Amino acid sequence: MRQLTWLACLVGVVAALELLVRAGTSDAAHLLTQLPAFIFSVAALFGILYTLLATVLVCRFFAQPTSEPTSFPPVTIVKPLHGDEWELLSNLKSFCEQEYPGPIQFLFGVQDSADPALKAVETLQRLYPDAHVTVVTDTRMHGPNRKISNILNMMPHALHDLLVFADSDVSAPPDYLRHVIGELQKPNVGLVTCVYRGRPGPGLWPRLSAQWINYHFMPSVMTGLALGLARPCFGQTIATRRTTLERIGGFGQFAHLLAEDNAIGEAVRKTGQKVAIPPLVVSHTCEEPSARALAAHELRWSRTIRAVDPLGHLGSVLTHPVPLALLAALLSEGAAWACLLVLAALLARITLKCLSDSAVREPGRDLWLLPLRDVASFAVLIVSFFSTRVIWRGASFEVDRNGLLRPVQDK
Repeated sequence: MRQLTWLACLVGVVAALELLVRAGTSDAAHLLTQLPAFIFSVAALFGILYTLLATVLVCRFFAQPTSEPTSFPPVTIVKPLHGDEWELLSNLKSFCEQEYPGPIQFLFGVQDSADPALKAVETLQRLYPDAHVTVVTDTRMHGPNRKISNILNMMPHALHDLLVFADSDVSAPPDYLRHVIGELQKPNVGLVTCVYRGRPGPGLWPRLSAQWINYHFMPSVMTGLALGLARPCFGQTIATRRTTLERIGGFGQFAHLLAEDNAIGEAVRKTGQKVAIPPLVVSHTCEEPSARALAAHELRWSRTIRAVDPLGHLGSVLTHPVPLALLAALLSEGAAWACLLVLAALLARITLKCLSDSAVREPGRDLWLLPLRDVASFAVLIVSFFSTRVIWRGASFEVDRNGLLRPVQDK
């Protein structure tokens, strides 16, 4: 995204200078008043081209074949839990119904003996009495990142060398584990991670949340991967070996980071091993109960990306063609060319949505929400530049330029 940012800026500046040179003296003042509209129109055109490219790359990514394992070694699935999340039992059941003939240990961890997530685990044990389930309750904190603290407390109870870490709000298809292990068995692969799509709970706000994941975040990941501009690692799936964790120095070093998943991926790459991303998608449940909760969640996500890649985050402004085209239309006072640009941006976004849904074999839904989602995403992105504060599980933190979390006390 960094290279694309500089390219778009260069094109805009060159085009603006050319118009200024060609304009006569009498037209200069009028041209200057139209310059903002022209700048936004150039940005919107770039966004439309980006959207069409992302559509192609998403379809191409999921058209690739998945990997089958050469053997089925024992695996420990590590799931840190916190609270009674929407569809928690369903998410956990999806991991107990894997088409994997090898031994599986299900390792669940909480930091509070009264955590309501334990009720879902108890139900799971009754439904799958033959499953090897281990539950860890440990209150120790190793840093402000509660997820990593939970995992560190769980790790002494992991029995197997192959470890699959998956968030509690993730649901996986039945062939998930076999394809992840198949990918991990490839030469020089040290870690496997998976892209994910949003699965909305009931209500408007979860549906908007899922649309951000499905039609903004995931296409940007596909584009970044294809162009060599992104090196992601997602906490929704991190599959690796115990020996790899030992080589990177364990999880303790990530207990003060906001984007611990990205840092884990980078640590594995520094050992000379690859981080593989198979053409496999898992589902992330979206359950934001209000507009305020949705905004807080997405600002945390956006500021996480900003902490990891500041210039790329800035460049992502150009990946929002609909709001950019709307601004061009507004500043041009409804010029016909600007209205056509808005229509082209909407058609590009609709194309991405429909073909992305088809690529992952999911039914399309809520097409009418897409323009609203696009404007809201642009607003969240702009707001994310004005603060480094994030709210995570009810606690407030400041994120420094190294991605470290510093707890703050709200007044």
